[in-house]
Formats: sequence, structure tokens, C-alpha cells
Amino acid sequence: MRGSRIGRSGFAPAVAVALGVVLAGCGAGGGSHRVARALVPLPPDTMTVDAPELGTYGGRFSIAATADPRTFNPMLANDTPTSDVTNHLFIGLTEFDNARQVTIPNLARSWEHAADNRTWTFHLRRGACFSDGHPITSEDVLFTFAVVYDDSLHPSVQDLMKVNGRKFELSAPDSYTVVIRSPGSLALFATMVGAVRILPKHVLEPVWRSGGIASAYGVGTPPEKIVTSGAWKLARYEAGQRTVLTPNPYWFGVDRSGQRLPYLDELAFEIVPDQNTAALKFEAGDVDAVDNVRPEDYGIYDRRANAGNYTVYDVGPSLVTSFFWFNLNRVNTPAPGRRVGEPVVSSAQYALFSNPVFRRAVSRAIDRDAIIRGPMFGYGFKNWSTMTRGSREWYSPDLTGDDYDPESARRLLAGLGLRDRNGDGILDDAAGHPVAFTMKTNGDSQTRVAIANLIRDDLAKVGIRMTLVQVDMKSLVNNIRADFDYEAALLGLGSPVPSDPGMTANFYRSSGTSHYWYVKQKAPATEPERELDALYEINADTLDDAVRHRTWEQMEHLLNQQCYVIWLPSQMMKLPVRNGFGNLQPVALPHRLLWNIDRVFVRRRSS
Repeated sequence: MRGSRIGRSGFAPAVAVALGVVLAGCGAGGGSHRVARALVPLPPDTMTVDAPELGTYGGRFSIAATADPRTFNPMLANDTPTSDVTNHLFIGLTEFDNARQVTIPNLARSWEHAADNRTWTFHLRRGACFSDGHPITSEDVLFTFAVVYDDSLHPSVQDLMKVNGRKFELSAPDSYTVVIRSPGSLALFATMVGAVRILPKHVLEPVWRSGGIASAYGVGTPPEKIVTSGAWKLARYEAGQRTVLTPNPYWFGVDRSGQRLPYLDELAFEIVPDQNTAALKFEAGDVDAVDNVRPEDYGIYDRRANAGNYTVYDVGPSLVTSFFWFNLNRVNTPAPGRRVGEPVVSSAQYALFSNPVFRRAVSRAIDRDAIIRGPMFGYGFKNWSTMTRGSREWYSPDLTGDDYDPESARRLLAGLGLRDRNGDGILDDAAGHPVAFTMKTNGDSQTRVAIANLIRDDLAKVGIRMTLVQVDMKSLVNNIRADFDYEAALLGLGSPVPSDPGMTANFYRSSGTSHYWYVKQKAPATEPERELDALYEINADTLDDAVRHRTWEQMEHLLNQQCYVIWLPSQMMKLPVRNGFGNLQPVALPHRLLWNIDRVFVRRRSS
């Protein structure tokens, strides 16, 4: 079979979804520099992109984020504010078209696979270049996969690039051909390899060999030193203020008339402190669009759309999930007072957190209908799996979990021997330890903070004391991935692209960096996690749709029986976009507004 492969309808995983808002009036402004996109000859092997309209050059699109990027290294992009930037700086062999929901060529102009679906040959575009003009060849692809498989780094994408713990084998017959041999017949192989963003070997190989790849392309790196493979390059970064991208003058993407893309002169991520500030900027007319809108603002946008000269796009159920979990990580580095292998949290807390009966009791204490009525202003829906109602192919109404039943929650807690021993309204264990924990979440999301406050009140009614701790996203990511300085955390999963369980290896696999409750296990810590690992491997390593759907539902039932994560409602999405930009196509799959920003342009105003 030759050419592009169709992707599954419907996720690079991200830790949490940060607010995105477009600032500045209709692309006005732009940088003082001149974009050199027209000065560099087009390569012989261009990529013609699909766009409704032919656009014109100029202007800028500015989008707000409630957190800075943590790095410009795509291998370390584990959170939404970072991946929103790096996904535009670097490309993969393939790409996913969010509107048509198919896998399309990118750096690879075509590919084919053997009859067993295990040997894939990718043919690279001749003349494709990095942002410094250096050719992109098969050597860069092989180097990038070597970094992916660096266990000392263990980037999250590594979990996607394995079958039953075995790595792919890569070879390069020539400068423009890459052969990848997979240990299994992965259903989404062509889509999965697109998640690996190609790095410049001529720049980063010496850094990698010296052990410095984890610090490469940090936010303190001068923009001109960051060589990119994507449609954009870094123009400037001002911490706490903005990240500005400008077109890669060597980019091989063109419109149907042969004009090199992108059309815009700048793509800017303006950093705002929180959702409220973003909404105020939109109300003031300084903002062109809002992504991940607070539900409480929907009604305002609907009423004022005509007067404000914008359109409100109802893109339907969000594919982003929301949940909280308890810290089951164990110490992996010896420290004073800490032995390797012992729980990170106190022994009393671990005894509860590791008990699925306790976790189910907590889930039954949460009034999800109140969350939908309150912080979500009616624009929410209950969700019990990684695939929400927004997933056309994978959503199953048969999947449910431990919903609100406070009396049942009290019985489960009593069955664990927990009771109020001193009359303070808080349950205690047999040794007198109170049933109490802190929950961390990112304070820039007022909606998430409001939900956490309701959870605190619900838990108090069954005798559990929860204390909310608001932190910035960068600290929270470090807490849940590195230092494990937390007891419980409330976040969620950014939707995989495409929305398919095969793209969520780093969540389901016990070795995954997004297996939040206990990350990067060397071996499954429990029998249910061992079973979850096995089910995921079957799901990913088959082409039989019936087997994939059956094993996925088994995975979700197991996840919910153990209550490793406590599911919360997901949001219905409306996106207000000020009129004046061409080729914008808001969709439910992330990034909802920026997925096709290379072909967005500023419409010329009538004189």
C-alpha cells in the first residue's frame, strides 16, 4: 500500500489544557522584521496544503496562554503550554488533519508497508531544510529516534514507540529513505511515528553524546540558536510576557497556487496570569479569539457576538478529560530519611491511597451534577474514560464509574475501620491518624479551582478533610513528574490526536510518564496494572477493530474498578473568534484553533 494512511476518527498527550486566547485586533501589528519566506527558492518536493481560500502575506495572530513554555525541546514537552509551542517549531514524518481526521504526509511525502504491517518505508521530501538552511535527511530521523530511545531521558513519546517493551529498528538505505521495523502490527503506526518531532542532528548530536540533551533548547537559549524543522522558528521569548514565532523561510509547505506558507508574519503566545484576564481582554476588544473558554462566559459571548463582530463556534463535547488521583509513587532516589522503594507519602496515607475501596468511596462522595450546574454553568457532561463523548469512534455509553452516593461512601469508609474518634468531624484510622490530604491544581484555571472547592466540600460531608493548594503549572508538572511533592492532584489529559486509545500509551502503560498515580514503573507494581499493560499491548498490536474495541472497554472497566483516577465532568466547548481571519477552522481536537495556523491569514479590509 502506498501513500497516506487513514487515521482513526476521533490525541501528544499533554498533562493539562491551558487557556489559549488570541490577542491583538485582527492580526494587526506584526513584527518590525521582514519575513524572508519569498527570498528562498522553493525545494523540488513541496507539500501543497488543503485550505479553503488562497491567502495573502502579513499580520500576526496572537494567542494567550496562562503559563510559559517550560522548554523549546520537543522531547521534553510534557505540558500543554510547552507542546502548543513546540508542535509548531518541529514536525514529524506524518501529520494528522484535525478537520478531515486522517493521517497525511508531512516530512515523509509517501510511505508503504509490507504485508505483515511491520516493515514500513518512508520516503522523505527532497529539499526539505531546517530553519538554518541545513538539509533534513534520513540521518536526522535516525538521530531523533536514538534520542527518543534514550532511557536516561525517557521522553513521553518513547512509550508510543515500543511494542511489548521492544523498540523499533530503523535503517536508512539512502538520504531520503527511512525503513522502520516494528515488533508488532500497530494499528496506528503511520500516525504514531508522526508524534516524533524531528531534531537537527548537525546541531544536537554533540550535545546528546555529551549527556546534555535534557538542557538543550531551554527557554534561556538565544532564538537564533534554536534550529527548527517545522513551519515556524523562534523569533523571541520574554519570560512571563510572550513567545513569538516567525515563519521558517525554508519551509516546504505551499498553497495551491505555489505560495510558500505560512501566510502570517508572526504567531505570538501572549502570557496572561489567568482565565479571568484572558476573558477581560476579549471583552475589551483586544483579543481575536479564545480557546478553552470558561463556561460562565458562554452566555456573554452568545449575546454579544453581533455587536462584537465575532462568531461563536460550538465545536461540541470536549475531548479533554478531567480527573484527580492520589500519589502512589515510591522513592526512587535515596535521600536523608528516605529509603528507595518506600512510599513518597506517609505510611498512613499510603495505606488509604493504595486501597481501591478508599478510592471508590472518595469517588462516590463527589456530586458531579453539582459540578455541572455550578462551575460548568450547565455546559458539562459526566465522563468515565479517556475517550469522551467527543470521540466519534471510541465513546461508549456503557462505561460508567462510581458516581455520587454519599451514603454508600460512608459505608465503604466505615468498612475500612475509619471513624471520628475525637468528635472533630474528621474520620481517623485505628492509630488516630486523620483522613486528610492536600490536593494540588493549577491556580490559573478558575474553573478547575472552583471544581476543587466543591470536591473539598463534598469530602467534608463524609468525614474527609481535603486542603486545596494552588500552584503554577510549571511547578505542578515538576511535582507530578519529578519530585513527587504532592498527595493528590487535579488535572486531566489533553486529547490524543487522533482520539484513539492506541495513542495513549504513556497513560495506560505502567512505565508511562503520564501514568500519573505511579509514573515510570520499572515493572508493574500491582496485578491490575500488569493486566492493564497486557490489554494495552493487545489493543495496540492488532488490526482487528473488534478486538481493539473489546480490549479498550476491558481496559476502562479495569481502570474504573480500581479507581486509579477519579473522573470528573468534561466540558462542552464554544470558541468565540473575532471576524477577520481566513481559513480558521475551529474543531474539537486540540489545538482547536492553531492546528492549521500555517494557512491562516488576515483578510484585507475593504477600502
